[in-house]
Amino acid sequence: MSIAPLVQRLLRIAIFLMVLAAVGYVLWQRFGASDADAGIASGNGRIEAVEIDVATKSAGRLLELLAKEGEFVTTGQVLARMDTESLRAQLQQAEAQARQAEATLETARSQVAQRDSERAAAQALVKQRQAELDAEQTRAQRITALAQRGDVSRQSADDARTAVETRSGALATARAQLAAAEAAIVSARSQVAAAASAIEAARATVARVQTEIDDSELKAPRDGRVQVVVARPGEVLGAGGRVLNLVDLTDVYMTFYLPTGVAGRIALGAEARVVLDAAPEYVVPARISYVADVAQFTPKTVETAAEREKLMFRVRAQIPQDLLRRYIHEVKTGLPGVAYVRTDPSLSWPEHLQVKLPQ
Repeated sequence: MSIAPLVQRLLRIAIFLMVLAAVGYVLWQRFGASDADAGIASGNGRIEAVEIDVATKSAGRLLELLAKEGEFVTTGQVLARMDTESLRAQLQQAEAQARQAEATLETARSQVAQRDSERAAAQALVKQRQAELDAEQTRAQRITALAQRGDVSRQSADDARTAVETRSGALATARAQLAAAEAAIVSARSQVAAAASAIEAARATVARVQTEIDDSELKAPRDGRVQVVVARPGEVLGAGGRVLNLVDLTDVYMTFYLPTGVAGRIALGAEARVVLDAAPEYVVPARISYVADVAQFTPKTVETAAEREKLMFRVRAQIPQDLLRRYIHEVKTGLPGVAYVRTDPSLSWPEHLQVKLPQ
């Protein structure tokens, strides 16, 4: 008998036993191997966190990058700066336009004051012309009466009537001047309103450009860790162009999968426990923050075909924010582990799933 076929057969048997052992281990990890874990469901998962893209608001050139991949950053920390030379030129132009509009407003206000004075003079002249007309009408009536009695000549009466007509014309002219002064005031006031609007528009432009300059400093919106640097200094980016990606270390969770019969008994807000492969001696408390309402196939990372054929529900165990902030510099995403949740809330957690945190 040849030795090669025997070796191949033994090798196949060894591989089969290893696969069987692996499947047994996975099932033991998933469903537990002791009575102490009765009423507790578990699933494999990885630590994840909300990802945030830090991007440009306006198109421009990336001037400076102040953060590196893997670096921990705090809220408000400047991560990158965009080139603002063009924006600063626009700001100077807008400020000059604002000053010009303010000067125009002062000129318009002085014109309003001048037109007010002209109207006052025109009103005084109208009163004067009215008084003169009243006096001439009274004089003309007296002279006409005297002329009818023959005490004065008819020429004197005609001269008196002519004087009345002259005064009437002078009054009409004064009234026209008053109307022109009032129209000039309306025009001057409209110029004041236009100048004030121009100032508001210029100031709004100044504020907008200043906001764009402020936004050219890209700051961290959350405490987190830089995951990927996308752009480098010197690159020209469009509006909304990504500069880097960071993970929010105050919003960390583990996603795992549970079968239909178990997921239906899990309530939102239920207590959970997370044990990481990298630190199995610690047990991290968590809360169920999400249970999918639609079943789906388990991920392809599950080893056996039988497991992949089962419909599972996606569940999320959220780690408390206060705990994350306490250990924020130690928090890392991508770490594999196991999440545990009680299917019977009345049961107590077994000893090996009691909360244990590093001191």
